[in-house]
Amino acid sequence: MQNINHLICKNKDEFISENKNFIYKCTYSISKKHLQWENDDELSIALIAFNKACDKYTENKGNFYAYARVIIKNALIDYFRKNRNLPLLTFEDNQCDGGKLDNISSIDSFELETENKNRAYEIIELKKELVKYRINFNSLVNKSPKHKDTRNNALKLALKICNNSEISSYILNKRRLPVKKICVYTGFSKKFIDKWRKYIIVLFIIFSSEKFLYIKSYLNIKAGVNNE
Repeated sequence: MQNINHLICKNKDEFISENKNFIYKCTYSISKKHLQWENDDELSIALIAFNKACDKYTENKGNFYAYARVIIKNALIDYFRKNRNLPLLTFEDNQCDGGKLDNISSIDSFELETENKNRAYEIIELKKELVKYRINFNSLVNKSPKHKDTRNNALKLALKICNNSEISSYILNKRRLPVKKICVYTGFSKKFIDKWRKYIIVLFIIFSSEKFLYIKSYLNIKAGVNNE
């Protein structure tokens, strides 16, 4: 196999052009729609992310394409999260249910060894972060919603509060959810927020931080129906 760093350095523009099919497939995995390079912003975001992956990649990051896929997926997730006119993000249905956060720890057989190690390291960091909120990572087994609609509603809520600086600052400083403010801002009921408090907090931590790129990409997310 040719050295990726050598190929990138030799002619990055040519390397990017040769990998446009890879970039398209990564974009489609989230957007779930047919895209055109001339018309769709998603592909522009993915192209910029791939260029970033080329610039940031080193051999200790493992397989280049696994690394680039993570960078592209996270760039697109952030793009959908921040733009209210774009489709909602929802959990994809598949054999390995990424919507159930307790499944994150079952990564030994997931993709490449180096990617597993990076994700395993992030899980350790996530566990440390959860301690600050008095949440035990293992308790998420019983605190994650079983139904897809419930998980998607929790995801929608978590992404909304990530976009609200006042609520985000409160959570990060007080280590708890301002339930009344969240009810007013999101329209979700106090009952829903109280019931899924731990799950919502974990999603908020993952999506509001740059530290959990590999965990975020493992949560199999796609664009769903249009936002309100």
